[in-house]
This record gives sequence, C-alpha cells and structure tokens, in this order.
Amino acid sequence: MRRTLALLAATAVLTGVCAAPALAVDGDEGFTISDPRITESSGLAASRQHPGIYWTHNDQDEGPYIYAVDGATGKTVARVSLAGIGTPRDVEAIQIGPDDQIYVGDIGDNLGGTWPHVWIYTLPEPTELKDQTVQAKQYVVKYADGARDAESMVVHPKTGRVYIIDKQEDGGHLYEGPAELSTSGTNTFTQAAAVDLWATDAAFSPDGEQLTVRGYLGGLYYDWNDGKIAKKGRISVPLGQGESVTYTVDGKKLLLGMEGANSTVKAQDTPGEETPSTGGSSAASGGDGDSADGTTVKVGGAVAIVAVLAAVFGLRRLRRRG
Repeated sequence: MRRTLALLAATAVLTGVCAAPALAVDGDEGFTISDPRITESSGLAASRQHPGIYWTHNDQDEGPYIYAVDGATGKTVARVSLAGIGTPRDVEAIQIGPDDQIYVGDIGDNLGGTWPHVWIYTLPEPTELKDQTVQAKQYVVKYADGARDAESMVVHPKTGRVYIIDKQEDGGHLYEGPAELSTSGTNTFTQAAAVDLWATDAAFSPDGEQLTVRGYLGGLYYDWNDGKIAKKGRISVPLGQGESVTYTVDGKKLLLGMEGANSTVKAQDTPGEETPSTGGSSAASGGDGDSADGTTVKVGGAVAIVAVLAAVFGLRRLRRRG
C-alpha cells in the first residue's frame, strides 16, 4: 500500500506540479525565485512602491533578512537586513501595510505551541532597491487563549490592523490584534472567527474587502465584512509545500508560492472572477468529497494528494526538529 501511495504521489508531481510558469513583465503570470540563498520562501508580498517587485524571506535564515525579487526575472534585486530586532526564530509571513510599511511575522512555533510569545517586526519599505540595513521595530505578541503555532499574518490595507491565523489540522482561527501595535509591553491577540483550513498563509485584496487563506491542498476566500468573515468559495493551489500567497497590486491575480530551491510562484485569477483559474495542477475543485483542508477532492485523486501531503509534513518535521 505504501508503495502504491508513493507512486501515485510521484505521478501527481510529474504531471505538472513542478512545471515552471511563464514569466511576465510584472510577475503577474508567475515566476521562479532563482536566488540560491532563498531556499525556504515562506511569505510573499507585492510591493506597491516598486511595481513588479515581490518581498519574500526564508523560514529560517542565517540572519534577519528579507529579499526583494523581480517578478519579471525571478532574480533578487535587494537583500535588506533588519537592524535592532535580535535574532529571528521562525519567520513565516510578510505583508505590506498602509504607508508602505513592511510587516514581518516571526510567528511560527515548530514546538507545537509552547513559546510564551512571538514577534512581529515592521520597517519602512526602502525607496531605493539595493542591499542595505534598515532600522526595524519589534513587537511582542501573545494570544489571549495560550501559545499556538501560526504561519499566516495579514495587515488590513485600510486600517493597518494586524491579524494572525493559527495553524491547526482541524481548522484554525483568525486572531485580531490591538488597533495599534505597541513596542512597549505585550500585544495580545484575541480569537475573532473560525477559519476552516490548515492555513499556511493568507492575504487581503488591495481594497481590503476579500481575505484569501491557503493551505497545502487548497484554499478558501472570504468576504471580510469588517472582520465578520463570510466564506464565499474555494481556490485551487499547486500541490506541494505551498507556503505563501499575495494579491497583485491591481487585485486581478493571486500569486501562490512554494518552499524549496528555485521555487515557483504561480498565478491564477482572483477568487470570484468569472474567468477559469489558471493555477495549474492542483487539488481538484469539485468532486465527491470535502477534504480537511477546505478543498473538494475527487475520489480518484484523493489518495495521491494525501500521499503528497503526508510526505511533505513528514520531511518538514524531521528537517526542523532534527
């Protein structure tokens, strides 16, 4: 049985998951991250100040770095070092907030939710794209109902309020931060709504009216409704260790990124558009049964998808805890 699962998983990967997307001038058709220093891209944010530039970071790095990647070429045009924050622990998310502020979420907890607090960093997006060091602010974060693991952080583009979605196999929760983060004391995030997904990243649409949450097998999109989220539908995602999502600046496309060397970022139409998705090989959207990850999976493909997911999680846990 295990051999069969492995063969099905390999078939799923070889039939298109690893295919590189075509490049576009501004990256809105997808790109491949070519920087050999970026091997664990865990977050993605479209720059508003520099059209066609996407900010990313490693899950665990040798220093407090973020990278500006050109969506036309996939090449890094700047590495920014964050000063004044200490050593990051498990960076999982990056966002652009109001006034071109970059938010970096050091919110992961690979020990199963045992750290008493995590951190968020902010810095102004550089006006010039070059290797440089930028002074950052550090915010201490805890949850009102106890420590937990999370990989998804979003910043509302209008209000600047920060939200975190925890990562749980049976579905996570949206946690709301204070109206303004404070560098003095602890910023407590409180549970605001259920999210029916094992979430690995999330993003707001540029107008702040839509929230998209992705996982390894699929994703969901919600009407924001001033934080009273209402589920509207599902999105498909490329199979594998999918770790990031962002909207393009014009809001017409979603970009979905992966971990790994030379990782691909694939594009598809914004949820709710009439045009069929162009996301490539993915969990099927429509079929015979709902998966725990918020997608609908056809029975014929479910075994292969589960095998891929099991392999991804097993390797990830061994690598991080080893």
